[in-house]
Amino acid sequence: MKILIINSGSSSIKYQLFDMVETKVLAKGIVEKIGMQGSFLKNMRNDGDELKLTGEIVDHQAGIEYMLGVLISQKHGSLQSLKELSAIGHRVVHGGETFKRSILINEKVIKKLEEVAELAPLHNPPNLKGIFAFKELLPEIPQVGVFDTSFHQTMPEFAYMYAIPYTLYKKYGLRRYGFHGTSHRFVAKRSCAILNVDQKNQKIITCHLGNGASITAIKNGKSVDTSMGLTPVEGMIMGTRSGDLDLGVLTFIMNKEEIGVQAANTLINKHSGMLGVSGVSSDMREVQKAAAEGNERAKLAIRMYSYRIKKYLGAYSAAMGGVDMIVFTGGIGENDTITRKNTCSNMGYLGIKIDEEKNKSAQGREEIISTKDSKVKVLVVPTNEELVIAQDTMEIITKMNK
Repeated sequence: MKILIINSGSSSIKYQLFDMVETKVLAKGIVEKIGMQGSFLKNMRNDGDELKLTGEIVDHQAGIEYMLGVLISQKHGSLQSLKELSAIGHRVVHGGETFKRSILINEKVIKKLEEVAELAPLHNPPNLKGIFAFKELLPEIPQVGVFDTSFHQTMPEFAYMYAIPYTLYKKYGLRRYGFHGTSHRFVAKRSCAILNVDQKNQKIITCHLGNGASITAIKNGKSVDTSMGLTPVEGMIMGTRSGDLDLGVLTFIMNKEEIGVQAANTLINKHSGMLGVSGVSSDMREVQKAAAEGNERAKLAIRMYSYRIKKYLGAYSAAMGGVDMIVFTGGIGENDTITRKNTCSNMGYLGIKIDEEKNKSAQGREEIISTKDSKVKVLVVPTNEELVIAQDTMEIITKMNK
């Protein structure tokens, strides 16, 4: 069974082609700068073959046509024919309260996706463009939607509700939804496999740390709380997002700077976070380099970042009545020794002890970085959201064909 995984953004399309019989990636790539000058496609086959095509890619459908052409090309392709494709799996950012699990896409589902698009106006419309393009180009191939938010639909009402008039929740669906759900689900399950424990008996805190970052409390295999909210701006300090912020600060800025809603939204999403505090970069590596050279604002940003993680670790261990496992993933979580060390230092009250040598060696690979006598196991587990999407897609298609 061959499954194509699509992550369609506003001006890009990331893709991976899976052979699910052997659970391996046959090819992966990206279409960049759709509708702009300098648009291109880059394809990498699993045997090392690489191809970069530049040209005018006016919209998502054109980008997908380019991509499909490369996948079946005689020289650089991975398929003899598009008929080899069993299904298309789409990453969809927001499923609202409607989609609690991955689902086969049909006209009814598309209509619901259009209805919840206002909850993620920057993400869901591009996701839909990918769905529409395949509906036009390959109408006979089934499509499956896998949602960033669905894993968090197990949160209890008291955890996902905001203390605003209840009528606004009912009218607009204003509540915490959470994101990175596919990643949190994967690393929690994988960590339990590494430790050979039953996920249904574990209290796990997963830390997806990248340019976007979120932390999730997973009790007995279910998400019970998560740091991102209605939008991905809540929670952790991120590359350019503010994370948790007193709403009074935002209204104060809007009043004093005489800016409107759109400018305020740009401020907290694009000009805040590590970039806003350090004044150096949104990239943790560059901020750490500046801090090592004596930049005080960079040092402050790093302290704030680790402190925010600590606060969530403490809060979620309290919410679950303890914690058995902490898992780091994402670009920073998987590769940044300093962030992991800073976060786990002075956490003896929770029974967390880090093996410094293992922490240093754990660079982008699976590793248990806690000491043998640590009451809480701490792991680094590279995420694989595309594999989860492929697995969900295969499961749905297999049931459909029975």
